[in-house]
Amino acid sequence: MSWRITRRSALAAGAAVGLGGAGERPPHRIVSLNPCLDVILVNVADRGQIAAISHYSHEPSSSSIGPGAETYPYTHESAEEVLALRPDLVLMARHSAPATRAALQRLAVRTELFSIPGSVEESLAQVRQVAAAVGQPERGEAMVARIRAAIAAATPPAGAPRLSAVTFQAGGFATAPGTLMDEMMRRCGLDNAAGRYGLKRTSNIPLELLIADPPDVLLAGEAEPGAPTWADRVLNHPALARVAHRMHRATFPQNLTFCGGPVLIRTAAMLAKARREALKARAA
Repeated sequence: MSWRITRRSALAAGAAVGLGGAGERPPHRIVSLNPCLDVILVNVADRGQIAAISHYSHEPSSSSIGPGAETYPYTHESAEEVLALRPDLVLMARHSAPATRAALQRLAVRTELFSIPGSVEESLAQVRQVAAAVGQPERGEAMVARIRAAIAAATPPAGAPRLSAVTFQAGGFATAPGTLMDEMMRRCGLDNAAGRYGLKRTSNIPLELLIADPPDVLLAGEAEPGAPTWADRVLNHPALARVAHRMHRATFPQNLTFCGGPVLIRTAAMLAKARREALKARAA
């Protein structure tokens, strides 16, 4: 399906949406412009309520939705595309395209604006906010309960041994302290080694620091099947040959590093699995 339309038709569509918005009725033409909002939306809304998701969710390397994402219409976030869909609710992040945000505001299209969650509780609050916005608050509460249960199941008992870990994102960037992923690691018995290397934001770790003080676990998943990961490059680097055996390589899909919400269910399970495998390898 083509989403190319003229500016005139887009403005006409926006005018048709008008000031009325959704009122008290649940919205039935919802557009999401952010992949992390996409994954919450498809888990709490009826399929028929969703007019489009973001194009990022159609890309296997970045989609947090998984199989089935390609069956939803999508936009590239332009005002013309969004307005042509005649939405009665648009979910967007604070870093969404300013021109699109301005056009939606000018035409009084109902929007919900979200920040990047920095903690588990902030992420759960977003699930509730999206669910309430789409008129499905009970599904939001059910999803929150599922996420809490998954995290509880992945939390090791008090006194259990903890391991240090580095989680690599795309391009070799290590997850920084104070982030949602950092909290998930801690909850699952893995201490983020990025802090002891001096990282205050998500960035690269100098190779000499890994050599001098290697973490117990390296986590980095494939962007696509068969593709080498940053963790593989680290372990195969000649300078790390002497300490590579001290770092357990654990599978951790790249798309789990991008979003919270329902994604935290699988994130918790994969982090707990990585910890168990590393402890087993250490004991062998």
